[in-house]
Amino acid sequence: MKNILVPIDFSDQAKYAAKVATDIAKVTNSKIFLLHMLELPTGVVDPSSFGNSNNAPTTLLFLKRAHEKFEDFKKLPFFDGIEIEDSVQFHKAYDGIIDESKKQSIDLIVMGSKGTSGLEEMLVGSNTEKVVRNSDVPVLVVKSEVDKFKIENIVFASNFEQKSKVAFQKILSFASLFHARLHLLKINTIHNFETTKESSDAIRNFINEFDLGDYTLNIYNDVSVELGILNFSNVIDADVILLNTSGRRGLAHLFTGSLGEDLANHAKLPVITFKI
Repeated sequence: MKNILVPIDFSDQAKYAAKVATDIAKVTNSKIFLLHMLELPTGVVDPSSFGNSNNAPTTLLFLKRAHEKFEDFKKLPFFDGIEIEDSVQFHKAYDGIIDESKKQSIDLIVMGSKGTSGLEEMLVGSNTEKVVRNSDVPVLVVKSEVDKFKIENIVFASNFEQKSKVAFQKILSFASLFHARLHLLKINTIHNFETTKESSDAIRNFINEFDLGDYTLNIYNDVSVELGILNFSNVIDADVILLNTSGRRGLAHLFTGSLGEDLANHAKLPVITFKI
């Protein structure tokens, strides 16, 4: 992991995400790219013509203020000793983040999220949801401030179907970067019940092709998949929850419904998604 992208809108959540990114960068010796997408009011500027003489002075004022905010933002103490590069671009946030991740050969995107109290959008404007759904690189979603982010215990929650194997080697590589223990977790509910043997066999059949490092195998019963993941993660004092996502509409269709949105809304822990 060499390059980490952090979209910045100068909110508290963006600051939380940037701080987590610097904690990761200190472990992996990564460079951090800070990106602010400048979406100007309609009619102020045509982004394709930026730099031409017909740009309004208002455009330059927006750009100047964005750069000034960046200069202040980069003075936050947690950036000390970290190699960073900042960029202000005229682009819609979601498209710009995906484009920049490809341009800079990004290995991880770290995004802040306000979350909601129900099954609503994960972030205002749904930018995080769109990035998670379409990003080819892992996305780490940070909802609240983390005093000292570390990755020692990772919960990988899955139904352990064959399609989830596509990203599993990447997940193992990610865990090994931090010498973390990987807790494989399958949730049983009353509406989707399996015997312990059936669940255990499913997990073992899933992992038998891989060389796992430090891991545990866990089957947990709860009233819902979401609550099961959250409760188990609290029991073992996990640092992060890791999920596979598909490219379909909505976040994590690895179970049913909108599990990814639910977790992002209710989990205090950071959530990392790997696209299948």
